[in-house]
Amino acid sequence: MRIVQSVRSDGFAGVEQYVTRLALAQAASGHDVVVVGGEPERTAAVLDGQGVRWLPASTTLEVHRQLRRLRTWDPQIIHAHMTAAETAALLPRRAWRRAPVVATRHFASRRGGSRLRSGVFRLFDGLLSEQIAVSAYVAATAGTQLCVVHPGIDERPEPVAARAPTVLLAQRLEPEKESAVALRGFASSGLAAAGWRLLIAGSGSEEPDLRRLADRLDIAGSTSFLGHRGDIARLLDESSILLSPTRIEGFGLTALESMAAGLPVVAAAGGGHLETVGAVTPDLLFPPGDHVRAGNLLSALATDAERRARCGAALRDVQRTRFSTAQMVRRIDEIYARVV
Repeated sequence: MRIVQSVRSDGFAGVEQYVTRLALAQAASGHDVVVVGGEPERTAAVLDGQGVRWLPASTTLEVHRQLRRLRTWDPQIIHAHMTAAETAALLPRRAWRRAPVVATRHFASRRGGSRLRSGVFRLFDGLLSEQIAVSAYVAATAGTQLCVVHPGIDERPEPVAARAPTVLLAQRLEPEKESAVALRGFASSGLAAAGWRLLIAGSGSEEPDLRRLADRLDIAGSTSFLGHRGDIARLLDESSILLSPTRIEGFGLTALESMAAGLPVVAAAGGGHLETVGAVTPDLLFPPGDHVRAGNLLSALATDAERRARCGAALRDVQRTRFSTAQMVRRIDEIYARVV
């Protein structure tokens, strides 16, 4: 099947990683896939030599133009991610023979944000051939019926090196991610005095405030701000605990990657966490925003290596059986088959 995966973007965050991962898996299963959008250097590097063509598009109009340029290729499915790409795909489409448009919803909100804009974008529900949600949490907030297909990732080999006494926070440093809860939780755990470190992989507008908070909490000497990292997989293999404080994660790919790495996750009991790590290790969830409870969980887990290993193994097993790339592609193929 000839498939276009489109996103209006010049970045490479969670949605773009999902798009490239899905495209690669579809190509490996025999589909002919083109990706439109995504940060040029990193997207091209991920797709290079993997049998997936890539076309840049950082605006809605550019996505639309790239789709028009693909008219001679005659795509059978246009799979759009986020509202801007959906808009580009739903503009007058005679140029590409009105291929069905399937959309994946990645965030727990209605299109458009405001009530007025949401009303306008509600027209999309009648124009899209099918809509997919990355979690039941996202589906419940969409205001329309969505088919839930959880993201999947490939199996990873078990780490061979010993894990360091580190807690990893890997996310954008923006207000909605609640990174301050992670710092306060680490401080209240008392792990800094026991020689543990907090590693913060990510960048964003809150970084200066978070650095000052680390100073006030007296954990600056045990906290490392690593900035944006391209080696998250290695950090997951080397760390002992992932801390994920965001209560509104649409799904949480980093939590899923931690599962694949056999890394226990202390997470806020909200959003997509309830469907991934929370379905396996609910005893490691804390009430959203409750840094004291988060700290208690970190302390208990840090002092029990056997429990960490047991939790990590259980998470890895569930990732391999319920959140695999093969399962994701199979479910989405079934949706495509219904609408073509």
